[in-house]
Amino acid sequence: MILSIRVPLLTMLIGLVASCTPVQKAETREEAESAIRKVLDLQTAAWNEGDIDRFMEGYWKSDSTQFVGKEIVKGWDATLARYKKSYPDKDAMGSLRFELLEFQRIASDAWLITGKYFLTRKNDSPQGVFTLLFKKRGGKWVIVYDHTS
Repeated sequence: MILSIRVPLLTMLIGLVASCTPVQKAETREEAESAIRKVLDLQTAAWNEGDIDRFMEGYWKSDSTQFVGKEIVKGWDATLARYKKSYPDKDAMGSLRFELLEFQRIASDAWLITGKYFLTRKNDSPQGVFTLLFKKRGGKWVIVYDHTS
């Protein structure tokens, strides 16, 4: 008798708890793309102000973050050090512009972004291509892998 009362009561309690748990709605393509574009816009603004530290806020602050260019750099701290060595001042940084070519969802929490970058400096205008792997970490979109050439 006691068992027959407990089972329905337990079932009812589980249903009540489940109905009170907030359900996170899946992020739409437009929402994810907009959030990622915002990260890249903030990076561009930081770069153009000569602020590498703020530019790096777009990257996942982890030892697993990777930057691939002329060399492979592993880790957020090492990537920051690489940027500061390669771009020691505002003149070396110049003005940055991105052209985003393709957004490809590869998982519910991961996007592959392909694009071009353009730097304008006093004596030159380097440009190239990049592929960025964005993942959602701690509720925000961050770059976990950057291949720029």
